[in-house]
Amino acid sequence: MRLSVVIVSYRSRDDLLDCLASVEADAAGLESETLVIDNDSRDGTGAAVAGRFPAVRVIENRENAGFARAVNQGIAATRGTYVLILNPDCVVRPGALRALIGQLAGQPRCAIAAPRVFNPDGSLDYTARTFPGPMAFLFNRYSLLTRMFPRNRWSRRYLMSDWDHASVRDVDWVSGACMLARREAIEQVGGLDEAYFMFNEDVDWCRRLGQAGWTVTYVPSAEVVHRVGASRRRVSARVIVERHRGMIHYFHKHHPRGRVVTALADAMIMARAGVMVAANALRPRRR
Repeated sequence: MRLSVVIVSYRSRDDLLDCLASVEADAAGLESETLVIDNDSRDGTGAAVAGRFPAVRVIENRENAGFARAVNQGIAATRGTYVLILNPDCVVRPGALRALIGQLAGQPRCAIAAPRVFNPDGSLDYTARTFPGPMAFLFNRYSLLTRMFPRNRWSRRYLMSDWDHASVRDVDWVSGACMLARREAIEQVGGLDEAYFMFNEDVDWCRRLGQAGWTVTYVPSAEVVHRVGASRRRVSARVIVERHRGMIHYFHKHHPRGRVVTALADAMIMARAGVMVAANALRPRRR
């Protein structure tokens, strides 16, 4: 099997159907399989997929197992040489899959190939980034300071926003919204760290792969549209809390410090989570 597509879905039925249609069209002629892991959506996802895409397998979990655990579940249940991890709110543009496969096939030490990702309005989504350092706490993708001062040097460095994103380039890490991984590399370093319920597992995985001698490569000729809307609409408070718990786990794992500094950093991160939960409550609900 050349390609396995693993999509983890949670209450994303309509977006998932659009995603699967784009994958089906772009994978035509490729030896491929597609597997959906549904994390207890209870919205008819399984029946909808079976009705529209009978060749797609669906595993329906009885609980929300989280992103990392569900991805690992999908990897274990597939057999392709290359594994595409794809969010259900992504639409693959024509030629993207072959471009990503071509990168891995031509570069034997490349573990992950990732596409150029666009927002629905056509703007670039900065999904290729440098590893987060201490300043990423204040100047990350969604932070207030990045929104207020988008040209500050810390945000520009972290998001690589000074680069035009028009050339193939090895990068530190890429978003787990869409990444094509080499199974050989997965077998060497292991799957996603399941201590992350969701968020930060992608940067952790890329870091571990780099430490093992593999590369992560951005491929701009492969294009994907990502319909993420978390910056404008209300999300579950659990999503915010888990994002920050993931930040704590990442920094404990990769940037260990003394007990006092670690405790202070943990407190600051969770305080930030509290502020974001309060601000999120004021946003309009998702439709």
